[in-house]
Amino acid sequence: MRRWIIIGAVCAMSGVALGAFGAHGLAQLLAAHDRAGTYQTAVQYHLIHALALLAVAWLSTVMVEAGPRRLIQAAGWLFTAGIVVFSGSLYLLALLNLGFLGAIAPVGGAAFIAGWGCLAWAAWRTPAR
Repeated sequence: MRRWIIIGAVCAMSGVALGAFGAHGLAQLLAAHDRAGTYQTAVQYHLIHALALLAVAWLSTVMVEAGPRRLIQAAGWLFTAGIVVFSGSLYLLALLNLGFLGAIAPVGGAAFIAGWGCLAWAAWRTPAR
């Protein structure tokens, strides 16, 4: 649980900082490349999945069976990978205006989807109380 709280909190903190920096410090650069929307999408998914990591921390304490607990852990790693790959590639695309980085983002998006799938599967495998 501690690991996911730390990773989630650091991701949330960095998401807020990057959002503020994009809105205030990078506004002219992003406008020049017409990439403000791309940057905003990166921040949005970054912050949503930072909160999902905090949910993973909580779920890791309530899932007592080994199978669902492993799925919860997998979801945490997939959300982390999604933040790095999806949001990271969009941040770099927006800042460096390198179009090929847009082709990397779907890999991170797939990690997000797989993470949510792991959470659903963990819930499915957990007996109702």
